[in-house]
Amino acid sequence: MIDKVHWLTANGNHFALSRGPPVPTSSSAVPPERVDAVRRFNRWYTGRVGALSGGVLATPFPLPQARVLWELAQRDGVSAATLCASLDIDPSYVSRLLATLERQGLILRARDRHDARRQSLALTASGRRAYDDLDRRSRDDVVAMLAPLSAGEQRRLVGAMQAVERLAGRDRAGDDAFVLRPHEPGDFGWIVSRHGALYAAEYGWDMTFEAMVAGIAAKFLRDFDPTRERAWIAERDGERVGSVVLVAQSRTVAKLRLLLVEPQARGTGLGRRLVAECIRYARAVGYRKLVLWTNDVLHAARHLYVDAGFTLQSTEPHESYGQRLVGQTWALDLRERPQLA
Repeated sequence: MIDKVHWLTANGNHFALSRGPPVPTSSSAVPPERVDAVRRFNRWYTGRVGALSGGVLATPFPLPQARVLWELAQRDGVSAATLCASLDIDPSYVSRLLATLERQGLILRARDRHDARRQSLALTASGRRAYDDLDRRSRDDVVAMLAPLSAGEQRRLVGAMQAVERLAGRDRAGDDAFVLRPHEPGDFGWIVSRHGALYAAEYGWDMTFEAMVAGIAAKFLRDFDPTRERAWIAERDGERVGSVVLVAQSRTVAKLRLLLVEPQARGTGLGRRLVAECIRYARAVGYRKLVLWTNDVLHAARHLYVDAGFTLQSTEPHESYGQRLVGQTWALDLRERPQLA
């Protein structure tokens, strides 16, 4: 029974590796020692997060109830059917969970305004307080687990968890498979190396491009202003797969530089997310304009800039990196808020 624990999430923490009933397969396809390793991990982790005790995180709520509270905290007005689909739990069991939480005064049901046959679920004020307490306890518990580890060990652990999540059933192209973090020692060496290697392989650019990137990296690190500048490193499974840098060009103008997405992470929305983080941060610290310089052959990057609202300001032919290119300057007025679809 212990080996059949579902993937359940309480306050954002995943608790087990197995999901649902076992799927018949050839025993020769999976070595028995790997099966034993997964079962051992399941037993350890379910104990580590308290899934076997009466209440999660020293609260009165068993794991399934805590998961329902988490789901309802993320989106008010969800239906029981949607909840069943999200949790991948039998509808009759979900109904019993909801009835218990309703008796405790933690959730309420109401007729949907658009469909009288449908009930919408939401947390009450008491339910919101219960969720907030669970969320705080969960975060504190994770901090306590990570704090004794070095920065490198934390990255390895989070990367391993991401690998489990991605390989054991989550959408491998999902945007939430990536972690964005500030730069650390060694990151800009990676940025320079990967720019040089990728642009040589994909566009035939020579080593003068790598030298130019190295110059940008050196200046950023030497003159870095943490109150107005930032670099983002994207990781998946503990491996670096992308970057972008925002630098101050003047008091009111910032520049987006060194956008990079590794080939294995392309088509996942990571590039769009990196550009969006740059824009969000530039607005937050008070810049009025965000500019960038690129070349017309970088079609995928240009599409990202157009989608983000940048407009082409000027073009200029040039001969660089062993190629004849057309440079482009793009700009985004940060005082104009994006239109919601």
